[in-house]
Amino acid sequence: MIDITNDEDATDASLSLESSSSTDGTGKKTVLFFYADWHAPSASGGPFDMVVKTLAQQSNGNVQFYRVAAEEAPKLSSKHEVTTVPTFLFLNADGSLLDRIDGGEDVARVTQCYSKLASAADVLPSRSSDAQTTQSERDTPKQQQSPAADQRSGHQPQLSLDDRLKSLITSSPIVLFQKGTPSAPKCGFSRQAIEILNAADVSFGSFNILEDDEVRQELKTYSDWPTYPQLYVRGELVGGLDIMKELGEEEGGLVEQLELEDFVIKSAEKEQTLNERIEQLINRHKIMVFIKGIPSAPRCGFSRQIVEVLDSCKVSYDAFNILEDEDVRQGLKTYSDWPTFPQLYVEGELVGGLDIVKELNEGDELEEVLNGN
Repeated sequence: MIDITNDEDATDASLSLESSSSTDGTGKKTVLFFYADWHAPSASGGPFDMVVKTLAQQSNGNVQFYRVAAEEAPKLSSKHEVTTVPTFLFLNADGSLLDRIDGGEDVARVTQCYSKLASAADVLPSRSSDAQTTQSERDTPKQQQSPAADQRSGHQPQLSLDDRLKSLITSSPIVLFQKGTPSAPKCGFSRQAIEILNAADVSFGSFNILEDDEVRQELKTYSDWPTYPQLYVRGELVGGLDIMKELGEEEGGLVEQLELEDFVIKSAEKEQTLNERIEQLINRHKIMVFIKGIPSAPRCGFSRQIVEVLDSCKVSYDAFNILEDEDVRQGLKTYSDWPTFPQLYVEGELVGGLDIVKELNEGDELEEVLNGN
């Protein structure tokens, strides 16, 4: 894995900073992982960082991984429209985008997208050397070609389902297979499992089995466990909700029973008051917007409109998804004395909601406000 700590590193690594090109010039499939040191889940040692390191080791060099400090490499981040961390780009060998993850908390999805990338056939730009393919190779039916010829044609064997399941199970030290996501569970059992893990203050990855029926069905056989949710720790099945509840009631709770001390969240945010957390968030970027969803996937029409206005101004800004943190969602209303979302802040000061932002934009005043004038 190659660390990109600034735009010069990107240039040295042959990562194009021009909008017309995405490939790194190596002819390999590529994963770009954008992180920030202040964001514990993506920073060094966080669950996203850990899964990327694991996948990079598993790839044996067949897929090139880049770990990019998003705010320290603004040109590269701007080129790929990175507005939140973590952001993952999964690029084919020709530089075309296969998958993208913007923010969120589903660590296991990173493994899912990587498996899809690793299994995909290589699509390389046409080269003059292609003309050197022998007539016998061209005349040989595809199913009769040798493995070497198959490699030259850019085809790789698909990952087996067992390999996919193993990758998902080991994508994070703690993985919960559930219906829905941690912020939006789709059944009561999954919701209870998430509450148990959150109450234990442990960092965990998750996989939404509703998004992949093949995994949903085959994992039952693989684990010999017929229901969901399913909890895995260090690649081993712990069990479902009932077992999680039993362990939680034992002395020392889930953490001691499963020896999860190394995964307890010890970030400073846990020790801060809610107001201190909110102050830190609104000052996280010069221009900070609190919306429902993320800029690339707003979850309400008002949030979508304010994102469109900010994007039209072509300014750098950061966003916080208030659907992922109910404490911040409710506390910010009191802190700002503003009862609705979205809310826009510039240099730590509240500008207002969508109506005010639209009025400023229609009066050609918004850019001055965003620039701090």
